[in-house]
Amino acid sequence: MILVIDCGSNKTRFIEDIVDEFMDVKHGKLLDFSVVDLTGVKGVILSGAPILITEIDPQPYIDKMNWILKTEIPVLGICFGHQIIGLMHGASGSKMKADRDWQIIEAFEDCELFNRLPNEVQMMEDHCESISIPPGFNLIASSDACINEVMQHQDKLIFGVQFHPEVSGNHGRIVIENFIKICQKE
Repeated sequence: MILVIDCGSNKTRFIEDIVDEFMDVKHGKLLDFSVVDLTGVKGVILSGAPILITEIDPQPYIDKMNWILKTEIPVLGICFGHQIIGLMHGASGSKMKADRDWQIIEAFEDCELFNRLPNEVQMMEDHCESISIPPGFNLIASSDACINEVMQHQDKLIFGVQFHPEVSGNHGRIVIENFIKICQKE
């Protein structure tokens, strides 16, 4: 089972729809989440959110997700989820020009999330902030608009993507399918 933690994005249902085709999916709201909710879960996806990390105090969200620092199950953060994972590992956030369109994402490091994909793919963006690459993570892919489009923890199965694979057509769907395959192997 994959737990999709809804951080408030109107796109979360698309994540759940894709996951549901391959594996049981469990829905949870971020502020209602408890570590007990991880029982029987093989992986977690953190959705995006209509929250700007540079305009709020992100600490309550970091505190709510600090279990990620100790977990052994795979985790995928999308947009806001990607940013919170980065912040809790020492990244810094910054404002950028709003990006609400397709971007070419160029992968230059091997990563299981990008199996079966070409080195350059178009993905849908919906953000106006970015994060630096946190210590302990490898930068996997970038775009002309955002340096940290994809990151992966060096020792754990923790991934972050700034773009929205759930609304990026077949290539985005493959990213989510690849994450499910990672979870099934563990």
